[in-house]
Amino acid sequence: MDLTNLLVETRDRILYITINRESKLNALNKLTLAELHDVITQSFHDDAVGGIIITGAGPKAFVAGADISEFSDFNSDEARELAREGQTKVFDVIQNSEKPIIAAINGFALGGGLELAMACHIRVASTTAKMGLPEVSLGLIPGYGGTQRLSQLIGRGRALEMILTADMVKADEAYRTGLVNHTVEPDQLIPKSEEILKKMMSRSPFAIGSAIRAVNAAFIEGENGFEAEITEFSNCFGSDDFKEGVSAFLEKRAPEFKGK
Repeated sequence: MDLTNLLVETRDRILYITINRESKLNALNKLTLAELHDVITQSFHDDAVGGIIITGAGPKAFVAGADISEFSDFNSDEARELAREGQTKVFDVIQNSEKPIIAAINGFALGGGLELAMACHIRVASTTAKMGLPEVSLGLIPGYGGTQRLSQLIGRGRALEMILTADMVKADEAYRTGLVNHTVEPDQLIPKSEEILKKMMSRSPFAIGSAIRAVNAAFIEGENGFEAEITEFSNCFGSDDFKEGVSAFLEKRAPEFKGK
């Protein structure tokens, strides 16, 4: 695949995606979003990929926002389509991935960058990272799911304060409020992300996908999360992974899961 704004590499079943617009602080433009959609959706069908780490090029930014120059003259209808397409083709795709996706936040994660990180299943932040949703300072609000996912992660009151003040938070505050799962020194960002992802990848891929769907169901309007959990739990009993997991446990050996 020919890519302009992403660096992509697969090692030890981990797909590394680096947003590579360092001179623009890795800002998200239409091409970057399109490439993210293509790379991530293709990985779903690639048995060589067990999980994904997304980070930004250089030491300054994970993603410092959306590329404002692309939509500064949009009308309301164009803005609606921009938000809908970004959410459905990238951010929702990441959230609903059955393969775990970790955001390795190496610097500024602002606006669409923080929304990208929040769509991932796990967030690991460098101690130098700063995060925020500054859209109201531009006369906007977050449009890629930020109002919803931030509220889910840190609660309504804290989310409103971050959004309405447009203030940034440092990594330690993001950890304290639950916005990120871990904070580490910059040189440990990728190793820590790898450590978490490799542990997940050692478990049943079938069960991992089921767990993600069950957890996500709690945040879908009209969906009964408890019923979704019951359904996913029962589906696991029909999987080869369940049979292998039980056999390995009884035989006191490491399981060899196939994801089926």
